[in-house]
Amino acid sequence: MREYKIKKGHNPNIEKLINKYFGVKGDIHKGFKFKADGIGEISIKQEKNSLFIEINPTKNRCSDFGIIKKWNNFLLEATGKDAKERKKELTKIK
Repeated sequence: MREYKIKKGHNPNIEKLINKYFGVKGDIHKGFKFKADGIGEISIKQEKNSLFIEINPTKNRCSDFGIIKKWNNFLLEATGKDAKERKKELTKIK
């Protein structure tokens, strides 16, 4: 499970973003699972200013790079941080 911290002052409606990008609904504070084409099964939960996301990838590989862009756009809107900022945060942990 990976933790994504939400940028200070950034207050997105995560449930609306999940519906916008993946077309599913659920209670983000209790946590829920859903399947996304090309990504796999995603478990997501929000606690305070952090998103906890776990991905179980599908066995079927997809060559559509639009999925990566879609995922990165979702994370940008959800956390307020682009891929470069998220990578910098992850390297601090290790």
